[in-house]
Amino acid sequence: MARGGGVFCVLAVLLFMQTAPVRAAQFSGDYLLRVCASDKNGNELSPGSHAACQSYIAGIMDYHTLIRSLGTSPSVDFCVPEGTSLNEIQQRVASYLFHNKHEQGPFIAAPAVALALYKAYPCKN
Repeated sequence: MARGGGVFCVLAVLLFMQTAPVRAAQFSGDYLLRVCASDKNGNELSPGSHAACQSYIAGIMDYHTLIRSLGTSPSVDFCVPEGTSLNEIQQRVASYLFHNKHEQGPFIAAPAVALALYKAYPCKN
Protein backbone atom coordinates (compact mmCIF):
# COMPACT_ATOMS: atom_id res chain seq x y z
CA MET A 1 0.00 0.00 0.00
CA ALA A 2 2.88 2.38 0.75
CA ARG A 3 4.24 1.91 -2.74
CA GLY A 4 0.90 2.86 -4.34
CA GLY A 5 0.72 5.96 -2.13
CA GLY A 6 4.26 6.95 -3.12
CA VAL A 7 3.45 6.66 -6.82
CA PHE A 8 0.34 8.79 -6.28
CA CYS A 9 2.39 11.47 -4.51
CA VAL A 10 4.97 11.53 -7.30
CA LEU A 11 2.24 11.83 -9.94
CA ALA A 12 0.54 14.61 -7.97
CA VAL A 13 3.80 16.55 -7.68
CA LEU A 14 4.48 16.14 -11.42
CA LEU A 15 0.96 17.30 -12.23
CA PHE A 16 1.32 20.48 -10.18
CA MET A 17 4.74 21.20 -11.70
CA GLN A 18 3.16 21.26 -15.18
CA THR A 19 0.76 24.14 -14.49
CA ALA A 20 2.62 26.86 -16.33
CA PRO A 21 0.46 29.61 -17.81
CA VAL A 22 -0.75 28.93 -21.33
CA ARG A 23 -0.85 31.70 -23.91
CA ALA A 24 -2.18 31.73 -27.43
CA ALA A 25 0.56 32.09 -30.00
CA GLN A 26 0.37 35.07 -32.29
CA PHE A 27 2.19 34.88 -35.59
CA SER A 28 3.70 38.10 -36.88
CA GLY A 29 3.80 38.74 -40.60
CA ASP A 30 7.58 38.24 -40.51
CA TYR A 31 7.25 34.89 -38.75
CA LEU A 32 4.50 33.69 -41.07
CA LEU A 33 6.63 34.66 -44.07
CA ARG A 34 9.52 32.55 -42.71
CA VAL A 35 7.17 29.63 -42.10
CA CYS A 36 5.49 29.90 -45.52
CA ALA A 37 8.60 30.67 -47.60
CA SER A 38 9.96 28.31 -50.21
CA ASP A 39 12.93 28.34 -52.54
CA LYS A 40 12.74 28.89 -56.30
CA ASN A 41 12.02 25.16 -56.78
CA GLY A 42 9.06 25.28 -54.41
CA ASN A 43 10.82 23.47 -51.56
CA GLU A 44 10.04 24.75 -48.08
CA LEU A 45 12.94 26.49 -46.35
CA SER A 46 12.17 24.95 -42.96
CA PRO A 47 11.28 21.25 -43.10
CA GLY A 48 7.66 20.68 -42.11
CA SER A 49 6.85 24.38 -41.89
CA HIS A 50 4.16 24.21 -44.56
CA ALA A 51 1.89 22.48 -42.03
CA ALA A 52 2.03 25.47 -39.66
CA CYS A 53 1.69 27.93 -42.53
CA GLN A 54 -1.28 26.22 -44.13
CA SER A 55 -2.97 25.61 -40.78
CA TYR A 56 -2.72 29.31 -39.92
CA ILE A 57 -4.13 30.34 -43.31
CA ALA A 58 -6.90 27.72 -43.08
CA GLY A 59 -7.84 29.09 -39.66
CA ILE A 60 -8.24 32.59 -41.12
CA MET A 61 -10.33 31.16 -43.96
CA ASP A 62 -12.50 29.15 -41.54
CA TYR A 63 -13.13 32.22 -39.39
CA HIS A 64 -14.04 34.20 -42.51
CA THR A 65 -16.54 31.48 -43.50
CA LEU A 66 -18.02 31.54 -40.00
CA ILE A 67 -18.48 35.32 -40.10
CA ARG A 68 -20.20 35.09 -43.49
CA SER A 69 -22.44 32.21 -42.34
CA LEU A 70 -23.69 34.35 -39.46
CA GLY A 71 -24.85 36.96 -41.95
CA THR A 72 -22.15 39.41 -40.97
CA SER A 73 -20.16 41.06 -43.70
CA PRO A 74 -16.42 40.68 -43.10
CA SER A 75 -14.50 43.95 -43.30
CA VAL A 76 -12.09 42.32 -45.77
CA ASP A 77 -14.05 39.96 -47.99
CA PHE A 78 -12.51 37.34 -50.24
CA CYS A 79 -13.84 34.42 -52.26
CA VAL A 80 -11.38 31.56 -52.70
CA PRO A 81 -12.67 29.36 -55.54
CA GLU A 82 -13.75 25.90 -54.46
CA GLY A 83 -11.06 23.34 -55.18
CA THR A 84 -8.15 25.78 -54.82
CA SER A 85 -5.28 23.91 -53.18
CA LEU A 86 -3.72 25.06 -49.94
CA ASN A 87 -0.37 24.95 -51.73
CA GLU A 88 -1.55 27.60 -54.20
CA ILE A 89 -3.08 29.69 -51.42
CA GLN A 90 0.16 29.43 -49.43
CA GLN A 91 2.16 30.69 -52.42
CA ARG A 92 -0.18 33.66 -52.89
CA VAL A 93 -0.08 34.59 -49.19
CA ALA A 94 3.72 34.22 -49.02
CA SER A 95 4.11 36.41 -52.10
CA TYR A 96 1.87 39.09 -50.59
CA LEU A 97 3.77 38.98 -47.28
CA PHE A 98 7.10 39.23 -49.11
CA HIS A 99 6.02 42.23 -51.20
CA ASN A 100 4.41 43.99 -48.21
CA LYS A 101 6.78 43.02 -45.39
CA HIS A 102 7.60 46.66 -44.67
CA GLU A 103 3.90 47.26 -43.89
CA GLN A 104 2.85 43.89 -42.45
CA GLY A 105 6.02 42.30 -41.05
CA PRO A 106 6.08 43.24 -37.38
CA PHE A 107 2.31 43.08 -36.89
CA ILE A 108 -0.07 40.18 -36.24
CA ALA A 109 -0.32 38.15 -39.43
CA ALA A 110 -4.10 37.58 -39.50
CA PRO A 111 -5.02 40.90 -41.18
CA ALA A 112 -2.19 40.45 -43.70
CA VAL A 113 -3.49 36.99 -44.60
CA ALA A 114 -7.00 38.40 -45.10
CA LEU A 115 -5.60 41.18 -47.29
CA ALA A 116 -3.53 38.69 -49.29
CA LEU A 117 -6.61 36.56 -49.89
CA TYR A 118 -8.63 39.65 -50.83
CA LYS A 119 -6.00 40.64 -53.40
CA ALA A 120 -5.63 37.12 -54.80
CA TYR A 121 -9.29 36.07 -54.67
CA PRO A 122 -11.63 39.08 -54.82
CA CYS A 123 -15.35 38.35 -54.75
CA LYS A 124 -17.14 38.83 -58.04
CA ASN A 125 -20.46 40.59 -57.53
